[in-house]
Amino acid sequence: MTSKLEQLKKITTVVADTGDFDAIARVKPVDATTNPSLLLKAAAIPGYADLLNACVSDCKGDVGLASDRFGVAVGQEILKVIPGRISTEVDARLSFDTEAMLKRAHRLIELYENAGVGRDRVLIKIASTWEGIRAAEKLEREGIQTNLTLLFSFAQAVACAEAGVFLISPFVGRIYDWYKKATGNDYVGADDPGVQSVTRIYNYYKANDYKTVVMGASFRNLNQIEQLAGCDRLTISPDLIEKLAADTGKLERKLSPGKTGESRQSLNEAQFRWASNEDAMATEKLAEGIRQFARDQEKLEALLAAKF
Repeated sequence: MTSKLEQLKKITTVVADTGDFDAIARVKPVDATTNPSLLLKAAAIPGYADLLNACVSDCKGDVGLASDRFGVAVGQEILKVIPGRISTEVDARLSFDTEAMLKRAHRLIELYENAGVGRDRVLIKIASTWEGIRAAEKLEREGIQTNLTLLFSFAQAVACAEAGVFLISPFVGRIYDWYKKATGNDYVGADDPGVQSVTRIYNYYKANDYKTVVMGASFRNLNQIEQLAGCDRLTISPDLIEKLAADTGKLERKLSPGKTGESRQSLNEAQFRWASNEDAMATEKLAEGIRQFARDQEKLEALLAAKF
């Protein structure tokens, strides 16, 4: 019997959720994603020391630029060992400023292109705020494809599909965390609220012929991954990928096009904000996620600033 990882790869594109290119080389995913937290961890890896030093040269004390250069440098290294695309994130502190996100996204793409990496191998990661979705909509029209992250609600998914974004990353594990803490229940299988959220979004997109890719993210255990087998993409940490590779049990496909989904919806800004307000989990986890990424961004910038 082949491993569950090999079975999964036949029905779902497997993406590595890490900035460690040694780990990526081991697990051999198609694509990879990074974020400020993962870049901060990567910065502590001895193999990245030269990259860190190179990224601060000629930045004239601009730690934001040095940070973007480091993110792109890590992305370049990862692209050497994967056949697909790298997702690189816009500074989370800009999550409520559309124009600032656009400016930073353009800089990231320029840095990649100056390094000889075409935009066809890059996804720009942006938080799924109303402002972030509007920035992504403009970038998509410019031919810059996006990955809308920190997605916790159906309203966010509806707005992203309407905006024509390339890919969304609904956070399975963080949804699970919130409901487990709120109710005291340890959800398993199809009862997991994070699994239910991604399943609902997937079915809605397929039923309404949206082209936006659904990529489940933030997994806590193998069962969550197995419950979403068949999803367009799943971004998984190297340790869980390796556990899938070691398991030779049968993997059943759970998601597939053609199943019943809700009818197409449309949300203006007021409706989006009201729906978000009514979803306590999504409101709390989005704010928490932005704060966490912002703090890790600040730590990474402090590390880079010490090298000037």
